[in-house]
Amino acid sequence: MPASNPLLKLHASDNISVVARRLDPGSQPLGTGPSLEQPLSAGHKIANVAIPNGGAIYKFGQIIGYASQDISAGEHVHTHNCAFGSHDQEYEIGVDLEAASAAIPKPAPKQFMGYRRPNGQVGTRNMIAICATVNCSATVIRRAADKINSSGMLDDYPNVDGVAAFSHGTGCAMATNSPGYANLQRVLWGHATHANVGAAIFVGLGCEVMQIARMKTMFDSNGQERFHGLTIQDTGGTTKTIERIIEQVRELLPEVNAIEREPVPASELKLALQCGGSDGLSGVTANPALGAASDLLVGLGGTVILAETPEIYGAEQLLLRRAADRETADKLIERIRWWEEYTRINNGSMDNNPSPGNKAGGLTTILEKSLGAAAKGGTTPLTEVLQYGEVSKKPGFSFMDSPGYDPASVTGQISSGAQVVVFTTGRGSAFGSKPAPTIKVATNDRLFEAMPDDMDINCGDIVSQGVSIQDKGEQILDHVLRVASGEKSKSEALGLGDHEFVPWQIGAVM
Repeated sequence: MPASNPLLKLHASDNISVVARRLDPGSQPLGTGPSLEQPLSAGHKIANVAIPNGGAIYKFGQIIGYASQDISAGEHVHTHNCAFGSHDQEYEIGVDLEAASAAIPKPAPKQFMGYRRPNGQVGTRNMIAICATVNCSATVIRRAADKINSSGMLDDYPNVDGVAAFSHGTGCAMATNSPGYANLQRVLWGHATHANVGAAIFVGLGCEVMQIARMKTMFDSNGQERFHGLTIQDTGGTTKTIERIIEQVRELLPEVNAIEREPVPASELKLALQCGGSDGLSGVTANPALGAASDLLVGLGGTVILAETPEIYGAEQLLLRRAADRETADKLIERIRWWEEYTRINNGSMDNNPSPGNKAGGLTTILEKSLGAAAKGGTTPLTEVLQYGEVSKKPGFSFMDSPGYDPASVTGQISSGAQVVVFTTGRGSAFGSKPAPTIKVATNDRLFEAMPDDMDINCGDIVSQGVSIQDKGEQILDHVLRVASGEKSKSEALGLGDHEFVPWQIGAVM
């Protein structure tokens, strides 16, 4: 992209262009046509040609909405004149699979310094997890973790990256055969046995629906050697339970600390792909750059996990065209249909997803937002579709069903096995996660300069300086491998991640 170009036409068939830098009131973006009445920030859209009322509006070569009134060439295109509408659901399953398979890159081998577990898992961090089975034990585990982390107890154990408390707002008053119960089970077990966790302690009240013993029967023995549990009722109340947790952690520390980092191939890495606070440049800079990094990691034999089903709505066709097989495609289509019904019965709309901040940043409809969000997944075959929090077992490009709400989505991706999270943002984000660190990527120069303590990587130079998507993808992957090897991300340095554990709740509270 030429750095001097004020407008970016992203596809030959597009009838809009994206504003690359701020335009002042009175300017004529096309050199002719109506003058702008208001300033436009980067990421907004300008009509390349006249678009009649009802006409389709194209970005990325795809329909993002329909003109709700006549639009003149050079006019600002946004919520006042562009409306959500139907999109192509005549799915062409697998038609791009051969091309996607042939295009998988073959980069030179890469490594990172990871923690090899006895069961074969590889961690990028070595933490002790304290997991509440129910909200009744949330305060107990947080107080215990706070006391441990502030006591200096960990100072003599340099290979232990901290103690994390995973509390939540549910665990009882729920049906044991409900999807919400299944979600919580997968998430709790996935965190307790995660590759980045050296040992875990489950803490319950004792009488809740989410029983530790039941959970153990649902899963195989993988990781159980690092698993411990107790209840407040059996331990003797709040104070005694806090003391027992602290003592149990003290006993575990020498064993957890005994592991050392060692060189491991990049194929051992599972990377969560996430975006939040998106703007009109997300799909132009950071998301496709992360997609390039995703392709490189897949080429190295690793795994990338895309999520946020409402935020691929309208772009699911692009994933289905490269589905590895009919079964994989059908799983994704079933999830799309489920979300359409789920929003309908809750008096919502799939187009409710773009937030006020997204719209202020230039995104108009969910169709536009989804096309940009899906770019994080790169171009390789879709090999797997996962339930929320289900462990990923196939290398390559996976999709995990989840809400678009970032904390809930990342919680599920970590449970699926992701050891590192990459989070793109255009409006800004203060997100962090545990036990997997989050790397935050800015879509524009302004954000990178405004939030230097939060942003790890700037992709604004793709527009401002003409840096290529491929070069930026390589930069992202190199940064991921450094963080996987122990370098702290900005969110880790800030201590973020203790309150972003948010299991996806579905179903009746009884």
